Amino acid sequence: MTKVNKIRGITAAGLLAVPVLLSGCNLFGSQSSMDIDKPPTEIEQQMLNMTEGPVSTNKGNKGDQTQSGPKTTVYLMNDKGLLAPVSLGIPESKDEDALKQALQALVSGGEYAKYLPKGFAGILPAGTEVQHVTVDQDQKMAVVEFNSAFTKYDAPDERKILEAVIWTLTGFPGVQSVQLWVDGQRLTEMPQNDTPLNHPLSRSFGINLEQADGVSLTHSTPVTVYFATVTPDGAYSYYVPVTRLVQPGQNKLKAALDQLIRGPQSNDGLEQVMTDGTEVQSVKPEKDGTVTVALKDDMFEQNDPIPDELLQSVVLTVAENSNNAKVKIDMNGRSSIMGINDHQDYSKPVSKPDYINEIPL
Repeated sequence: MTKVNKIRGITAAGLLAVPVLLSGCNLFGSQSSMDIDKPPTEIEQQMLNMTEGPVSTNKGNKGDQTQSGPKTTVYLMNDKGLLAPVSLGIPESKDEDALKQALQALVSGGEYAKYLPKGFAGILPAGTEVQHVTVDQDQKMAVVEFNSAFTKYDAPDERKILEAVIWTLTGFPGVQSVQLWVDGQRLTEMPQNDTPLNHPLSRSFGINLEQADGVSLTHSTPVTVYFATVTPDGAYSYYVPVTRLVQPGQNKLKAALDQLIRGPQSNDGLEQVMTDGTEVQSVKPEKDGTVTVALKDDMFEQNDPIPDELLQSVVLTVAENSNNAKVKIDMNGRSSIMGINDHQDYSKPVSKPDYINEIPL
């Protein structure tokens, strides 16, 4: 799987297809006031029918014409205030490398704002300039120097600013951590809420951070899962990573998949990609580094289609929590697990895509 261009199936179409009796619930009913072990037959069939068509068609090639450069993945804020990876086609610059351009795409109202899809915005303060980006190859650390405008942000945005910078830069090969400077001075803490910066920050910092029920902030471990959501016009669906703090001492991959089954915690537009009845039967690392995930869900009969969102979310979640391992999926013991729209065989090793969330302008 080299790309995920447009995810079609259970998101926007599902919001319209599910009857009124599920209003106020998530698509698979996880937010219902009642415990539902298995949906009624007619609702189950409607869920399966949602997998047969696209959310909508791409009307024209505006995005392809405007985003003409090589693909770069940056972390932008969506209309619900969540950070999401978005793959942009920013034209190459003779004077700037890809890392510097990626960071400049995060500047609110900056020079690359015209390349951002509708409903997404940069989180860095307006006027921020990326003065230098260097990579310490031995430490796999990116050292970034901003101008003083970087410090002129609203305090509630402090964590999201750090998340956007960290996750954007660590998406590049050879970068695992980030150190920040402003006008020739290394930052030891952020200026508004005093977030410590005495050590380089990596993806273990998390993104769109949540706390699982009953978990202490001081005694927890982070896992990152990927849920689906849709653009404001409902035309395209895309993935959003959420780091959730869970009880320590668990198998990390099993804990992450369990949180994926639990679904989103708040009303932030994210959609549950599995039913409440999904079971993780096993998570097995193979000798070649592939991770095999065995799932069971009685909602899907032997020949029923399985939504791409479910399959792709599992691949993204496992890869994020296992140093980008390839993933094989076993659903109800089937011999073959084919993606409905991407035509990918998930019963064979599948890599995390090079680019996700390629959303036209």
